[in-house]
Amino acid sequence: MNIELEGFSHRMVHVGDMKIHAVIGGDGPPLVLLHGFPQTWWEWRKIMPVLAKQFTVVALDLRGAGHSDCPQGGYDKATLAEDVHGTMIALGFKHYAVCGHDIGAMVALALAFTHREAVTHLAILDAPLPGWSQWEANFADPMVWHFAFQMKRDLPERLIYGREFDYVSVIFSDRIFNHGALAADDVEIYARALAQPGNTRGGLEWYRAFALDHANALGWKRAPLTIPVLALGGEHRYGSRIVSMLEEFATDVSGGSIADCGHWLPEERPVETAGALLKFLAA
Repeated sequence: MNIELEGFSHRMVHVGDMKIHAVIGGDGPPLVLLHGFPQTWWEWRKIMPVLAKQFTVVALDLRGAGHSDCPQGGYDKATLAEDVHGTMIALGFKHYAVCGHDIGAMVALALAFTHREAVTHLAILDAPLPGWSQWEANFADPMVWHFAFQMKRDLPERLIYGREFDYVSVIFSDRIFNHGALAADDVEIYARALAQPGNTRGGLEWYRAFALDHANALGWKRAPLTIPVLALGGEHRYGSRIVSMLEEFATDVSGGSIADCGHWLPEERPVETAGALLKFLAA
């Protein structure tokens, strides 16, 4: 599963006992990109070259995904955030901006709260967030049927095994608006990544940590973030609702909806997503 992107290099970064896979390129202030499920760093491929013209872009595989380690524990978002911060420190970056999508957005929010001294800007792309006042109610949304399934212990691994392509295909197709944005080859890349030893369990453990994530975030939001926050939702998913969601966590929130887009912003509408990020980070 060695995938190359012109202008970017691959590194395995040691963070304590963990090895985190990072894809790095560009020049300028550091910007770390955090993917969602069932993705890897590859979800950012369409916008990384654009962002790298102004930023040092660091796209990571989260613990439990891609080429990063898949230990038995540590899948709550605060621990994943420590992996990210440790990686950025190991790369020489004491201060950085962070952008997360889906599960990566949850990690990005945790990172901004737990390392206020390091995170300069926070961008959240189309994700429900633990700690949100509608978090529990959101579980009734048919679009997140997989939350409860993946939180189930042990059984999902058995049912998904050998059917990774089918499972990943459904996860994407359920929440995509622009079906031409994701090629079958890209779905295969994600399916192969999920099928690597440990990765199916690792990805599901992100969901099994939701109770702890929610409890943590309810505590964090008592002292709202004051850094600039960008909240972007796909028109056909969370849309502009994501702005009011983030206003529960931060005092300086901007953003809105990306038109003609479902959940997968960096892949469905890369031009608009990159443009919004560049404008936000330049302000």
